[in-house]
Amino acid sequence: MRIAIFGAGGVGGFFGACLARAGEDVGFVARGEHLQAMAASGLRIRSPGGDFTLERVRATHDASQLAPVDLVILAIKSWQLPEATPDLAGLLGPETYVLPLLNGIETSTCLEAALGPGRVLKSLARIVSRISAPGVITHVGVEPTIVFKETDNSISARVRRLHDLLENAGIRAVIPDDIDRAMWEKFMFVVAVGGVGAVSRAPVGVMREVPETRGLLTRVMGEIEDLARARGINLKEDTVSRAMKFLDAMPADATASLQRDLAAGRPSELDAWTGAVVRLGRESGQPVPYNDCILASLLPLERRARGEVEF
Repeated sequence: MRIAIFGAGGVGGFFGACLARAGEDVGFVARGEHLQAMAASGLRIRSPGGDFTLERVRATHDASQLAPVDLVILAIKSWQLPEATPDLAGLLGPETYVLPLLNGIETSTCLEAALGPGRVLKSLARIVSRISAPGVITHVGVEPTIVFKETDNSISARVRRLHDLLENAGIRAVIPDDIDRAMWEKFMFVVAVGGVGAVSRAPVGVMREVPETRGLLTRVMGEIEDLARARGINLKEDTVSRAMKFLDAMPADATASLQRDLAAGRPSELDAWTGAVVRLGRESGQPVPYNDCILASLLPLERRARGEVEF
């Protein structure tokens, strides 16, 4: 299968490397020093599951050089999506479909509007990984997993083929009973950990041990749980407690990408995470005061990163 990894960072780079190691025809869309290092020296993966290196990598900044492909694995930041959409469209052949591994809840709808019906799966990734140096991806923790289904919650032939493709590459592949529930569970988790982490500037190990921040995490999650139910999502009763159990098993030094981006002065996914909670809360008539407060607290940093304010 011809696969384009659109965004070769911690998520896309890791999963793409696993697929290439398994013998799939993989091309990476990357940029900057990371792209230069990949082109010169390959792509190195550091992981608790075993380190490996792809000595030769097909990588480019120009997505059109990879077209057409059978599958696009999209692993960029949500705020990059509008700019990337024309390049995505250029990768499409008659049967090409897109597996978006972004952390927002609105990605599939936006992509379908831009690329047309039938082009997109609903999906999410579970992994803690990052670019630790140009050409090097470090997987810190969490079993690498991709969860996916058709947008209407059906299991199609291509969903079954994708499941087998990922499993063959050593990637845990999950076809859930309810993809919308799975996506909202992930969304609830990353929004809470990213938002509270960015405000407190603490890693997961500290947030979960300090009673006040642990309590804040559960309240932020609780608001998102209530919002999901108000929007017709059939969440299980123990959703928040399971999320906190997952948090307790994470590496103590783990942080969310949103927290790292804001701390480094880079644009973040704040609008697609906490911002989406606030927007959807207003749309649904569901109050989300803790998320409102986190958004208001972080907006100055976000706007500074985008050059909209100076301080």
